[in-house]
Amino acid sequence: MIRRIFCALAGLALLAAPASAADPVKIGMITTLSGGGSGLGIDIRDGFRLAIDQEGGTLGGHAVELIVEDDARKPDKARQIADRMVERDRVDVMTGIVWSNLAIAVVPKVVRDGVFYVSPNAGPSLLAGKGCHENYFNVAWQNDNLHEAVGQYVKDEGYESAFVLAPNYPAGHDAIAGFKRYYDGEIAGEVYTKLGQLDYAAEIAQIRAAEPDAVFFFLPGGMGISFIKQYDQSGLRESVPLFGPAFSFDQTILGAVGDAALGVVNSSQWSQDIDNVANEAFVADFKEAYGRLPSLYASQGYDAARLIASALKATGGQVKDDMDAFREALRAADFQSVRGDFAFGANHHPVQDIYMREVVKQDGVLTNRITAKAFEDHKDAYVDECRM
Repeated sequence: MIRRIFCALAGLALLAAPASAADPVKIGMITTLSGGGSGLGIDIRDGFRLAIDQEGGTLGGHAVELIVEDDARKPDKARQIADRMVERDRVDVMTGIVWSNLAIAVVPKVVRDGVFYVSPNAGPSLLAGKGCHENYFNVAWQNDNLHEAVGQYVKDEGYESAFVLAPNYPAGHDAIAGFKRYYDGEIAGEVYTKLGQLDYAAEIAQIRAAEPDAVFFFLPGGMGISFIKQYDQSGLRESVPLFGPAFSFDQTILGAVGDAALGVVNSSQWSQDIDNVANEAFVADFKEAYGRLPSLYASQGYDAARLIASALKATGGQVKDDMDAFREALRAADFQSVRGDFAFGANHHPVQDIYMREVVKQDGVLTNRITAKAFEDHKDAYVDECRM
């Protein structure tokens, strides 16, 4: 039924589109499709493509050309691709970047060059605050947000000391800053690991020596897989529980982690069990299209496409011919998010609810179940630094 509803809506959109053969809107997607963390980029791409497929190859009733390239998680390569997309391909909108260091390397120049950027993931504090720009929108979060929710939860649950660790790059520093913003207990240890690190024996030894009540970590992709497994094997988890954001307990990760993740509480602004029509349709259609449950990253890629679709519909498919109108249409966020209610703050970052989830096994598959709402209509901490 849900599939038929989307097909019907797509058909109406096509009927409403102008009969003349207009040039398609060009969307450049730079994301990580190979090497470490490639699962995140693949899911962002697949979620974005699903939204296009649901509309029969259009967004907002207008033809789009999606140009996808792999950054291999390398800032220099991402910059080169971005320059090529802007100068040669003449893209109207860009999206796709997973990692904050790549976003910082690419986004400022892209938006200054008159191209809109819609982030489906990376939300570094620099781009939310002093480095904000009228052509930059983030449909996912500001990096600190999910970590702030964990800090609040660990505090509320009465853990008096916490050991914190994250990779030594912009999102890692944002993560620990976010956790500490809402957690006022003792920090038993604070460690920044190498980006891409896979051996955590030394860090686990430090945790054991520090004897904290809890461990908060942010280690996305393969880093988190390695750490959770090694932490479970160390036996520490029985006495010192782990807490983290969705990144290390997302659908992309859980299959690789296995039962070592069962019961771990984590934070997210999305979950496959959020009860609304848009989310039910997204989960069902993603499973049908790709044969797997969608991840948080897939949901963000999908919402990025739906946001762009709403702006194209509102402006009749015009982007560069009337940038002010397209910008206002993006700012209005007039689309049905898989998260439910969605709005942008003054810095073009989401104002949204954030949930606590628990890793469970459902029909033999590891997934997450919402257990509580950590924040309602939560704004990021950098919005007042933004001057637009």
